[in-house]
Amino acid sequence: MKKTFVAVLLVVLSLISLSAAQAQKLTGAGATFPYPIYSKWFSEYSAAHPGVEINYQSIGSGGGIKQVTTGTVDFGASDMPMADDALAASKIKLVHIPTVLGAVVPVFNVPGVNDLRFSPEVLAGIYLGKIANWNDAAIAKDNPGVKLPDQKIIVVHRSDGSGTSFIFTDYLSKVSKEWKDSVGAGTAPNWPTGVGGKGNEGVAGYTRQLPGSIGYVELIYALQNHMNYGAVKNASGAWVKGSIEGVTAAAAATKIPADFRVSITNAPGATSYPISSFTYLLIPLHPTNAANEKVLKDMLNWILTSGEGEVEKLSYAPLPKSVSGAALNVVNKLP
Repeated sequence: MKKTFVAVLLVVLSLISLSAAQAQKLTGAGATFPYPIYSKWFSEYSAAHPGVEINYQSIGSGGGIKQVTTGTVDFGASDMPMADDALAASKIKLVHIPTVLGAVVPVFNVPGVNDLRFSPEVLAGIYLGKIANWNDAAIAKDNPGVKLPDQKIIVVHRSDGSGTSFIFTDYLSKVSKEWKDSVGAGTAPNWPTGVGGKGNEGVAGYTRQLPGSIGYVELIYALQNHMNYGAVKNASGAWVKGSIEGVTAAAAATKIPADFRVSITNAPGATSYPISSFTYLLIPLHPTNAANEKVLKDMLNWILTSGEGEVEKLSYAPLPKSVSGAALNVVNKLP
């Protein structure tokens, strides 16, 4: 009987070892902007596909680009499209697969004030350090009837390389020549003023803790943390708050290129929310781990079909059908 038990145990252990050997482990890193939906997707996909594990590190778009271009991870994630020179310099050839659309919103913590409007000039002026008090005449002009306190503005920005920062500074570069000439768009710009928080979580945390502060975060972080966020004047002169509908309108008003690398900030249209963006998964054309290649393609197919139906619950906008269809064609043509 003892021999039988040992034999059974050896069989069980061998099956466990075989199962572990057959497990597919995908690693990814990058943007914090889509982390809430990616976390949900990767968990659901793994649950529906026993033996598949997906480990995603929310480290910022800059970190995600660095890791995928050096082959450290199976896929990267970025809120900003990579520039031509960065793609050419990467030793691993990549394609951009759009996943969802989202909004970056100006969050604020002003005692006694729950609703504010921010013109492009005011947002640029605050982040340039030229508008330093909440009762400044420029803010008051945009907010008639609002009792603004005589309180210093505490500017909060990202401390890490961030696609959210790129979206925000890309917008500021389009609406402010001074910002474009002195700071410009980037994942880690040389901020003229303010304190830095790591990730959307860090910016949201500082803004909640510091009375008189203003920051910028992805819409879902503002909603999850019950934060006040302002309306922004768009390119058509309308005041629009960040929303799924406003992001969808911005995408619809923009011509999308075949490789999906496009900026949709400051898009035309009365209902377009001006600080909107696609976010992307950065996928190697020739994965270094051939065993994971099939799993990666299957996961992308699942995201672009089943996953898209879940994004609005987390305040992201789904891809337009034309974009998701084109993205599926690219995925299906991957080696």
